[in-house]
Amino acid sequence: MREVIVRSISGILYVLVVIFSMYTSRELFMMLFLILGLQTLREYKKLIGLTSLIPYLLLPISLLLISYYYPGDIIINIYLGGSLLVSILLAKDLRSTTNSLLLKEQKYIPTVFYIISGFVFLTLIPFSQDIFKPEIIVGVFVLIWCNDTFAYIIGKSLGEKKLLERVSPKKTIEGFFGGLLGAIIASFIIFTVLDLYTLAIWIALGIIISVSGTIGDLVQSNYKRQAGVKDSGNLMPGHGGLYDRLDSAIYASPFIYAFLQLITYVS
Repeated sequence: MREVIVRSISGILYVLVVIFSMYTSRELFMMLFLILGLQTLREYKKLIGLTSLIPYLLLPISLLLISYYYPGDIIINIYLGGSLLVSILLAKDLRSTTNSLLLKEQKYIPTVFYIISGFVFLTLIPFSQDIFKPEIIVGVFVLIWCNDTFAYIIGKSLGEKKLLERVSPKKTIEGFFGGLLGAIIASFIIFTVLDLYTLAIWIALGIIISVSGTIGDLVQSNYKRQAGVKDSGNLMPGHGGLYDRLDSAIYASPFIYAFLQLITYVS
């Protein structure tokens, strides 16, 4: 029952983001993700033991200078490349008993190229050919929510083989494929509702979100395991923090953005 409530809260959060994205201006959209980002950053800093206040300045500056004013493809691509590299290293660390990116002298690397960049690219995703299209982020969050929901349902009812028990004992291989199925089904529905991309692109997005979102959940679980805590925060008492709810979206966003940019370039 508790897990159902947790996922219901996640669903409500995603629905609010979807509704807000559909019926708001670009500036209010950016402000929403700034607020979400600051709270997530607070919880993340606590997990890794980073006491500096500098990240609280870096997040709004990054959103303003990179997401809002868009400094050009070269700078964006450099930042994207760094974010993808750090994300891959974080995924690689899941198999290791020592997490290199959690070392004291390297705490700023994942802070800037994982957490902050996660929100930067979440706010860049709705832009297609310099036009603000909130329907894109709506589709992304629907895919994330469907992946998470189906993964839980299938994993709970049919899950036997552990996905990565050392990091997250409850996650199963069956649950992962259940989430992938849910994302693909959602791709068909989104394609019929939103006149944006082809069915093949939405299915590809569903696969990318399912894989990277699952890894993002494991990365966050790994941070919590290293910190010796069950939840990233107590924003929702008994159900964890905002980082617990947005871990998949944060990790997946650079991969989603890179794919959409590739599609735009090819077309």
